[in-house]
Amino acid sequence: MGKNILIVDGYNIIGAWPELIALRDEEDLEAARDRLIEKMAEFKAYTDYRVIVVFDAQYVPGTETKFKNKKVEVIFTKKNETADERIERLAIDLSRRDRKIYVATSDYTEQWQIFGQGALRISARELLVEMEDIEKNIKKRIETIQHKKPFSKIPLKEEVAEIFEKWRRGQR
Repeated sequence: MGKNILIVDGYNIIGAWPELIALRDEEDLEAARDRLIEKMAEFKAYTDYRVIVVFDAQYVPGTETKFKNKKVEVIFTKKNETADERIERLAIDLSRRDRKIYVATSDYTEQWQIFGQGALRISARELLVEMEDIEKNIKKRIETIQHKKPFSKIPLKEEVAEIFEKWRRGQR
């Protein structure tokens, strides 16, 4: 079975998530892009989706660029190609019966284009809510792991267990 795919309209999401808007407004678009990629790496790790983030090249002069960052695929479109056009083409090229393709955008025109390609839409707000849930679940898992005490087959009083733990750590 094919892996589900999330294609993210990078600048659309940056323009919709409060944390990323703040970075962008501080005239640090690169930091906003990096933070979005970090968030999408968390999404990928948690969901095991293939994640592709597409940015318009208008903010990054030069030719088309593709690279992987934290196992997230990042594409800067070529000159005179919009992110919408690239996302639509990706949705067509990656389409298979055994996988679902989701496109994260709040661009109304793009939504209709991707529906026509059989992809499913996730609004910027829906993706933000999903990311917040993922981050809460990750935090809970970490707290659970940190709070679990090692299991002892022999019931020990707390003082004795503390002495053994100090010995184990080489403390006296």
